This record gives sequence, C-alpha cells and structure tokens, in this order.
Amino acid sequence: MLSEPREAGPTTALMRKAYARWAPVYDVVYDKLTEPAARDAVEAALGNGRRILEAGVGTGLSLGYYPADAELYGVDLSEDMLRRARRKVLRRGLSHVKGLQVMDVCRLGYADGSFDAVVAQFLITLVPDPERALDEFLRVLRPGGMIVLANHFGQADGAVARVEEIVAPLCSKIGWSSDFKASRIEAWAHRNGVTFIGVRPTFPGGFFKILRMRKA
Repeated sequence: MLSEPREAGPTTALMRKAYARWAPVYDVVYDKLTEPAARDAVEAALGNGRRILEAGVGTGLSLGYYPADAELYGVDLSEDMLRRARRKVLRRGLSHVKGLQVMDVCRLGYADGSFDAVVAQFLITLVPDPERALDEFLRVLRPGGMIVLANHFGQADGAVARVEEIVAPLCSKIGWSSDFKASRIEAWAHRNGVTFIGVRPTFPGGFFKILRMRKA
C-alpha cells in the first residue's frame, strides 16, 4: 500500500528544487552517458526476479530497458522528474511499468518483502542519509532479494582519492559525489547481515560501477 511521502526537512526541500531545475535538461545531459551502466544494473536486478523497485527513477531513462514480463515500480522525490517519466510510459506503451510515485527513498510506502530487487542508479551518494535509504531498500526486499546500485564510487586511497576529496564540494553543486566510498556501503552490509557480493566497473572506463548485495 502506498503512502504520501513525509518531509525530511530543509535538505529534502532543497533537493526537490534542484531536481525541478534539472528536469527539463536531464535526459539531454545524462541519457547516453549513463545508459551502459543503467542497462548493466537492470540486467543484474532481473537476474533475481521480475518484481523490481527503481528508487530514484527520475525521468525514467531506464524504464525501456526492462522486458515486457517485468513488474516495475518507480519512486522519486521530484514530481517534475516523474512527470517526464509518465510521459515516456504513455508514449512508448511501457505496460510493465505498474506505478510511478512521488516518494522519499528514506521513507518507502511499501510493505515489507514486496520486491525481488531494488535498483538505485546514481542516487545513493546524493541522499541525505544513505544508510537509512539502504535500510528501507532492505526492508521492502523479500528474503534473498538483491540491492543493485549503479554509481561512481571514490577511490579508496592514493592520489586519485585525494583529488576526489578536494573536488567533492564542486561536484556536489552539479549533483554528483566524487568522494563517497563503496566501503561505506560494505560496512552497512556487514552490520545488517547482508551479503556484499561485490563491485564491478562499467562504462565509461570503469568510472561508473555496479554494486550488488543480497538479503539473507
């Protein structure tokens, strides 16, 4: 059962405003850049079942990558983004998309154990409380369900890591995170009894990565 999202404070309001500004140009900027990573994430999720939640579905760039026999639900904080996603569904006849809802990923309005997989693309490093979002992803997964994250994760150490940390404030202004480490998510997995399957590189040149975890 769906519920209306609750406000999480000033940060959530600011994010909604930022996404409203990005919505008209988002597809032009990110479509081709993120497509290979998005397709990899979708493929990984489908390997675990057909009932899938896309957390932070945005303008719906990846909706067409799912097969007709999938049962896909998408949520996003931004109504402006979702408006464009709904247009894609209607224009392309994407009948496998069963619902697109305005919702905070840290307060999902779905019952426990609702999905085979939760996919979050280019999202987890930007939410105000990543661990709380991961808690929610875990809650709505069935036993054996999978969390799939497509994202850029900062280098663990070395010269590149230092550069990423230096430019992090600039990156945050344009909606990216350069210094968020995959080790933070791995630590969450270990605390919560979640199997951390691993991280593998994807296009372009390994800049984006696919991270997978499985619920016990």
